[in-house]
Amino acid sequence: MTNLSNDGMVEFRFFRQGARHVSLAGDFNQWSEQLPMRRDSDGWWVAELKLAPGDYRFRYVADGAWYTDFASNGVEATKTGWNSMLVVPASNASRPSAFEGDIQVRAKDATGLKVA
Repeated sequence: MTNLSNDGMVEFRFFRQGARHVSLAGDFNQWSEQLPMRRDSDGWWVAELKLAPGDYRFRYVADGAWYTDFASNGVEATKTGWNSMLVVPASNASRPSAFEGDIQVRAKDATGLKVA
């Protein structure tokens, strides 16, 4: 799950109770440098990043396994799995209205992928 502030600060929250190490990877850090997340309460892990306005792709990595955030702004199918999508608007005025159950899904290089 992600939360945006007015100044471009993004809070990433991921629930993985029992995990020993959780990190964040995405196109904002070239997927190779995983940003460590800190353990919060009751199984939640948290990381904050200041991001410029734009569209981003990311995933969580818990004890070496990659996870998609289906509560993000959408998901995108790729050859390696589902990436979470994040939209950071230029300001709060251009922020989309509250999430009401619709999830944006894009298929990019998803040959042979079946969606139920």
